[in-house]
This record gives sequence, C-alpha cells and structure tokens, in this order.
Amino acid sequence: MAAPEESTREGVEPAVRVSTLELFFDLVFVFTITQLTDDLAHELRWEQVGEVLLMLAIIWWMYSGYAWLTNAVAPTSTTRRTLLLAGMAGFLIIALAIPEAFHDNGWAFGTGYLIVNLVHSALFLRAAGPAVGRAAATLAPLNLLSAALVFVGGLLPEDQRFAWWGASLFVQGATPYLHRLRGFTINAGHFVERHGLVMIIVIGESIVSIGLGFAGVDLDFASIVVALLGLSVAYYFWWGYFSADEERSAVALAAISDPRRRAQMALGAWGYAHYPMIFGIVLFSAGIKKTIPYAFDPLDWPTAAALAVGAATFLVGHAIFLALLRLRGVPHRLIAAGLVLLTIFIGRLDATGQLVTILAIMSISMIIEDLPQIVRSRSTDLGSFGR
Repeated sequence: MAAPEESTREGVEPAVRVSTLELFFDLVFVFTITQLTDDLAHELRWEQVGEVLLMLAIIWWMYSGYAWLTNAVAPTSTTRRTLLLAGMAGFLIIALAIPEAFHDNGWAFGTGYLIVNLVHSALFLRAAGPAVGRAAATLAPLNLLSAALVFVGGLLPEDQRFAWWGASLFVQGATPYLHRLRGFTINAGHFVERHGLVMIIVIGESIVSIGLGFAGVDLDFASIVVALLGLSVAYYFWWGYFSADEERSAVALAAISDPRRRAQMALGAWGYAHYPMIFGIVLFSAGIKKTIPYAFDPLDWPTAAALAVGAATFLVGHAIFLALLRLRGVPHRLIAAGLVLLTIFIGRLDATGQLVTILAIMSISMIIEDLPQIVRSRSTDLGSFGR
C-alpha cells in the first residue's frame, strides 16, 4: 500500500518526476509479468488461469505499495536505495519461482513475497515524521499478515496453497477499509507517470511474447503476418491507454483537493482498475505466443479465447478506469470489448482472421472516439489560419 502524508515540516520530499531507480525497480517487477505470461502460454487451462489471476493480484498489491511509497518518500539516500534494491531482490525471487509456485517452488514464492513486504515496511518506518508512525501502526501489520499467509501457504502441501494465498488476497482487499486511507497524500503527476511507465513496459511484454513465440518456428510469410498483427493490437493497447487519457487522468486526480478522496481515487483507478488491464495484456500475450505457429489455421478454444478475452479484459479495465475518473471513452471500450469477445468463433476458423477482426474493432472504436476531437482541432486550426 501507500506512503503517508507528510508536511514539509515533517521532511517530505515530493518527487516530481519518476527517478531512474524507480524505473529500474519497475523493470524487475515486469519480469514477474513475463513469467506469468509464459506460465499461461505453457498450458492454457482453467486451473492455470486461476493460479495466474491469484498470483498477479497479490503481486500487483505490493507493486502498488512501492509505487505509493516512492510517491511520497523519494529514494534519495543510500539507505533508501539499498532497501529498494532489497525489495527488487524479493520481486526477482518471486518471478523466478512463478513457474512452479503452486508446486515445488511455493517456499521461494512465499520467501520472496515476505522479503518484499519486510522491505516495504522498513522503508515505511524510516520515513521522517509522526504521520508515518500513525499510518504504519495499522498498515504495516496488515501487509505483513498477508505476507505471512503467502509465506506459510508456500510451505504447506500444494492442495492447501490456493486457500492460504486466497486468504492473503482477502486481507489485502480488506486493508483499505480497516485502514481507511487516513493521512495519505498523492503527488498526482508522479503517481500517474509511474503507472504509465509500468503500463508501457507491460504492453511491451506482448512484443516480447511475439518474439518468444518464434522459438522452433520457421520465419515465413504466415508467421510474419501474425507477428505484425500482434504488434498492431499492442499499438492499440497503447493508444487506448495513452492517447491523451494519461494527461487528462493526471489533471482529474490533481483536481481532487481532499487528500483522503484523492487516495481513494488513486486506489480505485490505478490500483483496482489497472489489475484487469494488466491481466488482459498477459492473457493476450500468452495467446499470441501460442498463435504464431498457426497463422492461417484454426485455433483451439483456449488459444482463441485467450486472444479475445485478453483484449476484451483490457478494454473493460480501461473503461472502469475512465468511468471512475469521469473521463470520456467508456461506451467505446465497452462496445468494443463485447464485439472482441465474439471473435473467439472466428479464431476457431482462422487465427489470422481473428487477429484482423480484433485489430479492426479496436482501431475503429479508438478512431470514432477521437474523431470529434480531431474535427474540433482542425476547425480551430482553420479558424486561426483565417484570422
């Protein structure tokens, strides 16, 4: 979770821009996304999807915790940077353990997660000012309780692991209501930029998946077509998220003057709503990786579903994000998501046909959304030229 509000008298150092160390931290975190994608691509089945959903949820919670922390407590000292490095080590252990987290490597996943939480609490408590102590009195114990459940679950037999890790997720879900986000502040510009950077890296993961999908596959016209279509869909992930919405969302968040309401909005829009967006990209990436060898062939149900449900989940997540911030574009994304889901049946006939249809739906919805703004912009330019 987050770092507390501190006044300038309490030594807060508000970070205006994301530091390179934070970006380095994000790169290590995104390795967990790579591993989750590979885990799904290895075997697309309901049990595997459930495991990835759960692991991503508890991992995303603590990534958000670090994003909130560095939003208020910049990693400017050697001690803070060293602790942040230790947190990165914890995320690396988590990532390495993901492929066998529900089997032989549960202990490693739990250990890495406990390290991540202990470091977060240590950074939390080292920040200057009484506001930190008051916030840590309820927040750190709740985070450590969830980490303890993950750690113990990792040591127990495999058939008990899902229940223990699910209990950890329940504690995380209850934390904002038990803590009530009192005493927290958000530097809107830094917060939005930090999440934007991690999203562009996650979208880039879909490109990596295309490359990995070529392992053992001949580079021919058919496979190149699939790769280019996957790249194009990833481009519309970028367009959907970044085309002016990043700037508008920063303005909307900054416009909330009440610190508690701003923190609640940050949790809802950048915490909860970003989770389905990231999972959607992971699921689509797993699908595109498995699609590479079957360019003009029918796909099996799991692969066709991964492509369609992945893209649709991203669109729904972003629609929720925009709705929370009361920004335009919600109907466009929801309608596009519904249409994209129907492409599963096209994929059962032809993989390329499904990708072309997904691309057409996303591009048309984005263009229609931006068309009024383009027309207004051109009208303004023409009016200025006439004067």
